[in-house]
Amino acid sequence: MWGRSEEKGKGLEGTGLILPVNRHANLKSASSDQKFLEIMESIKSCKTPAVINYGASWCQVCSQILPKFCQFSNNFPKLSFIYADIDECPETTQQIRYTPTFHFFRDGERVDEMIGAGEERLHDRLWLHS
Repeated sequence: MWGRSEEKGKGLEGTGLILPVNRHANLKSASSDQKFLEIMESIKSCKTPAVINYGASWCQVCSQILPKFCQFSNNFPKLSFIYADIDECPETTQQIRYTPTFHFFRDGERVDEMIGAGEERLHDRLWLHS
């Protein structure tokens, strides 16, 4: 269901949370630095608007907003949604100082950042960038 066996227990599956099913195949998980780099290359080359949720499995606030983030992926099918656990992608997420942090991309460039959670704030930013 989640791909290769070495990714079992990582990424979204590794959170242990019950998450909504992604209906539009627009939600990905970066479960390693290599996977994160591949996703970033895809964001830059395809130019589809995207949002990256940088979180951590030990972060209670991250665990509270992640199910809503996954649900929003169904509400905004034209956006790419990426979850990156900072502990699974330590080299490529060194610049992240607070979790959760959300980065928004348009035309392959980062155009916005939101630090912290808040369903309404996140929804409004997603609507703005979709």
